[in-house]
Amino acid sequence: MSTAVSSDRRPADVQPLVVMKDVGKTYGNVHALQGVHLEVYPGEVTCVLGDNGAGKSTLIKIMAGLHEHTGGVFEVGGVQRHLASPRAAQALGIATVYQDLALAPLMSVWRNFFMGNELRRGLFLDSRRMKRIADEELQKMGIHIGDLDRPVGGLSGGQKQCIAIARAIYFGAKVIILDEPTAALGVKQSGVVLRYIAKARDAGLGVVFITHNPHHAHLVGNHFLVLKLGRLVLDAHRDELTLDQLTAEMAGGQELDELQHELRGVEAGKTVDPDDPEVELSGPGKPQVSDG
Repeated sequence: MSTAVSSDRRPADVQPLVVMKDVGKTYGNVHALQGVHLEVYPGEVTCVLGDNGAGKSTLIKIMAGLHEHTGGVFEVGGVQRHLASPRAAQALGIATVYQDLALAPLMSVWRNFFMGNELRRGLFLDSRRMKRIADEELQKMGIHIGDLDRPVGGLSGGQKQCIAIARAIYFGAKVIILDEPTAALGVKQSGVVLRYIAKARDAGLGVVFITHNPHHAHLVGNHFLVLKLGRLVLDAHRDELTLDQLTAEMAGGQELDELQHELRGVEAGKTVDPDDPEVELSGPGKPQVSDG
């Protein structure tokens, strides 16, 4: 799979498409996101990683116009914005492809491609033109469907993702946010999606790739952010970290080291059961095995 990216830094005169500076989001007393910095550049993939509850969904919703941020600065094209709706985000060239893809399984490929943006000839749908455009745009992405009248529900998961990406590009997206596009896919179909992410990047778009898989991220990413409990714990360019470092940070980093150290303190060969009278606890979560 040819998705490798260059480690060279971007030219100094390239300006970011989207900038977040110290952005936060609160829901009452709950801080869902705090102090996040993010920049999306044309021709780059910015990978945002994190476990469940890390704040990835909140970040997506702010960029997609579903929720307004409550702290910091959010800029699109160098202008500060408070996006009040997804249509406002789309008007600025920000498109989001969610896990559920918003595709109608029983409708044809070309109808799904133009869903909500149908072309008409007088009072009737211009089906011939829409089929031609859908086929051309999918071919540009290297997607060969064949029969565009077939229901989209009969396609593979990877093909569905790619149709959603091609649709976003055709309708003017400059920034594409991909919400866990490989989460429910096998190895082969994940490879298909990663190829098209690389194609979107090489076409000059800014891609925000939300994922929990560091291997997929490292294949196509230029910049990497790791969120934990709504805070940014890693912000690094591709040539500043290895896959092993990214995987370790995603897996828990220092917490894993502390857990490993704690487990090594337990006598080898004995099972620790906190309810066992033979086990004495010295502090929260620190079992000691009694010699009896």
